[in-house]
Amino acid sequence: MHAQFTISDETMALAAAHKPDEAGYHIHVAEGIEDLHDCLKKYGKRIVDRLMDCNILGSKTLLAHCIYVNPHEMELIRDTDTMVVHNPESNMGNACGCPPTMEIVHRGILTGLGTDGYTHDMTESYKVANVLHKHHLCDANAAWGEVPQMLFEGNAKIAGRYFNKELGVLKEGAAADVIVADYIPLTPMNAGNVNSHILFGMSGRSVVTTVCNGKVLMKDREFTCWMRRKSSMR
Repeated sequence: MHAQFTISDETMALAAAHKPDEAGYHIHVAEGIEDLHDCLKKYGKRIVDRLMDCNILGSKTLLAHCIYVNPHEMELIRDTDTMVVHNPESNMGNACGCPPTMEIVHRGILTGLGTDGYTHDMTESYKVANVLHKHHLCDANAAWGEVPQMLFEGNAKIAGRYFNKELGVLKEGAAADVIVADYIPLTPMNAGNVNSHILFGMSGRSVVTTVCNGKVLMKDREFTCWMRRKSSMR
């Protein structure tokens, strides 16, 4: 789905009638204040209430943004075990506002970090989310723990609701999704400060090798799958 202001009740019902039981919904929620105004004017209710009434919320449903949501709506999202994804650069680039993401996380809602197509570099989104919420809340202590939790734990848990294989860990039997970064720390790096090293010292350009489900897709910045395809064409 796109967003509630582009979806009629008839389309909501049509989607529900054809949705497989094991699937959820993906929808942009309260990304702009206009979306909220549209829902209040047309349906006399807030966006998350409308989604609740249309049976859209649930453990496999992903709500993008959630900028203009209130505490009542956050409770509905939490109580239905619905997921939220924060997209900081997209929100800033579209001048939509800053969502109450820290409160959403603190309420126990499964929250991930995304881009909404604004960038391909998740480490950049990590950096932007970190400073956005510090600035918005006027609190230099904000987002230190919440943003890496969203990126490194929340995203894996969200993906885990759609795939049977264990994700986000390095252990036997789990999906072997690994990146190798070219990064030499100038100060000691350990489990207590690794997030800060990633935040201040790394970027997407640091990645030299990518492994997806045990298959090496890029090694030392050379695409191995492209090399194999070229050799097979000869």
